Amino acid sequence: MISSQTAIAIVVFTIEVTTTVIGQLLLKRAMDVSRTTGFSHPPTLRRFFGGVLSLTVSFFLTIGLLEHFDLSFFYPVQGSTVVIITIAATIFLREKLSPQLIIGSLLISAGIIVVSLS
Repeated sequence: MISSQTAIAIVVFTIEVTTTVIGQLLLKRAMDVSRTTGFSHPPTLRRFFGGVLSLTVSFFLTIGLLEHFDLSFFYPVQGSTVVIITIAATIFLREKLSPQLIIGSLLISAGIIVVSLS
């Protein structure tokens, strides 16, 4: 059975990673759209400020998590966001995965596993 503190930590880590990924995707989309419609276009501004808000939430959750967890535990979880952003960008932004990007993501994932096991 999972303790209540462990359950809370899992939820907070999930929210932190999710807000990071969403923030990155929103900012990337806002920057892509701003090239054609201009930055003052309302949907672009909403994406931009949504991304900033999401990354701000992520930042404060990161500060809170750093207060309660060792870096050796926290950073492998944080490192997984790179891989998740890559996958999300492929799905939601239709970015292409090159062989180098796939190999790099696999190496990052392997590194996360090795670090978390030590």
